[in-house]
Amino acid sequence: MNVPMTERSLVPLPRAFFDRPTLKVAKELLGKYLIRETSSGLLQTRIVDVEAYVGPEDKACHASKGRTKRTEIMFGPPGFTYVYLIYGMYYCLNLVTEREEYPAAILIRGLEVHQETDADVSATRIDGPGRVCRFLNIDRTDNGIDATLGTTLWLEDRGQTYSKKHIQTFPRIGVDYAGEWAKKLWRFCLPAPPASRKRKISLR
Repeated sequence: MNVPMTERSLVPLPRAFFDRPTLKVAKELLGKYLIRETSSGLLQTRIVDVEAYVGPEDKACHASKGRTKRTEIMFGPPGFTYVYLIYGMYYCLNLVTEREEYPAAILIRGLEVHQETDADVSATRIDGPGRVCRFLNIDRTDNGIDATLGTTLWLEDRGQTYSKKHIQTFPRIGVDYAGEWAKKLWRFCLPAPPASRKRKISLR
């Protein structure tokens, strides 16, 4: 399913947005729009589920094992994409945060696509980082995109903010190997819309 935008707004979030403490950025990413340029137009989605990975001390963070070819992008400037493959089949999209040489990033776990009709506005929720990347057609070739430039992939602030009472917090998924770090409540989500207005997207 593709929901094109007819015009490019070109107001990407600046690098300064990402150059801040990762947990703060993660919470503020909720409700922001992730825009993807495709061959058939611009695709707009709203971020509803993220996980934070914060520095070399965080045993769930890839950079905890040191600086490698794969994690090099995490040590660079904030605002770049970090894309990797898991289980040999699923790509994961992350956004690099904080200062250079301090490896941190935020995993995009869930998106919403809104469709307007004459009668209603329906929300289609895309859950899981692999499904996110399949929907946005993201693979390893998208690693290292500067998301602050407004080309290929970027983020926009359309004025929506959320207080603590609107944000759900959970432990991160699939990081049991990280010991005590696996218990950190560093997954942040917006609640799903009511079941009557929620549709699952089919990715084939």
